[in-house]
Amino acid sequence: MQTTEASHLWRALPGSTAPCVGIQAKVMRRMGVFFRSAFSGVPLLLALSFVPLASAQEMSPVSKTDGAKLGLEQILTKLEQHNALRAAELQEFDGKRVYRMQYHGLFKDRDAEMVVKVHFSAPDSKQFTIVSENGSKFVIDHVFKKLLAAEQDATGDKRRECALSRENYKFSLVGYETTPQGPQYVLALQPKSNNKYLYRGKIWVDAKEFAVVRIEGEPNRNPSMWITKTDFAHQYTKVDGFWLPSQNFTETSIRFGGKSKLSIQYDDYKVVKGAALHITETARINRLALPVSASTPDE
Repeated sequence: MQTTEASHLWRALPGSTAPCVGIQAKVMRRMGVFFRSAFSGVPLLLALSFVPLASAQEMSPVSKTDGAKLGLEQILTKLEQHNALRAAELQEFDGKRVYRMQYHGLFKDRDAEMVVKVHFSAPDSKQFTIVSENGSKFVIDHVFKKLLAAEQDATGDKRRECALSRENYKFSLVGYETTPQGPQYVLALQPKSNNKYLYRGKIWVDAKEFAVVRIEGEPNRNPSMWITKTDFAHQYTKVDGFWLPSQNFTETSIRFGGKSKLSIQYDDYKVVKGAALHITETARINRLALPVSASTPDE
């Protein structure tokens, strides 16, 4: 299977049942409702897939960070600037995703795994190649493949609806943490509308490179009356200077019993092509000397 889709960030990061009769039909329909509810995280995961990058059209000069703690508006402005710069620079990369889901609850347990290779080409093309499928065909067809299709169908308008932007969210600065990976600002966010693609929770922003490194929260809207609660945690990792997703974990509790756990592991990244602009800007921020061939030409 191969799909091609549009994807970019910060602004611009499920089934059916066969016909039955009588009691069997009622049971199958009820199972379908519960399973679709357990696996209804598509809007949330679609929104999270649009966080690390930004529209090149919004790129503006990145100001130097002096190491002092900043206010909320300064943090958001720098986050926008750095995300836009990284989005403009990232031209092509390869990677692998491992989708896993476990559902334990009413009627029947279901488990599945799907391994997918991903190839991204700027500005907005991804190719998905399924490497292997194991476990529940229902989950594979109606959850994993639907997630890929949702990314494919993400138009410009939908990306704007998903964007982690001041247009969609109200932000507040709630903390500053020192971690083994360096200092991070902690921001709380609340959606400004009832958009199903938005979420509420917290983001952790690297205080040096102004990249989102972690997100935790819950959907803005409950995707189904059968769901009592959904929580997620999403993390990013730095690969050759670019911040890309590293793992996602989503847990959903189903009304009247049952729980689904969805994880996505992102591995084997290879940045095939990144603009030289990223190299020179990273060196400038970190005050590193570059070979003459990698330096920015004199104007």
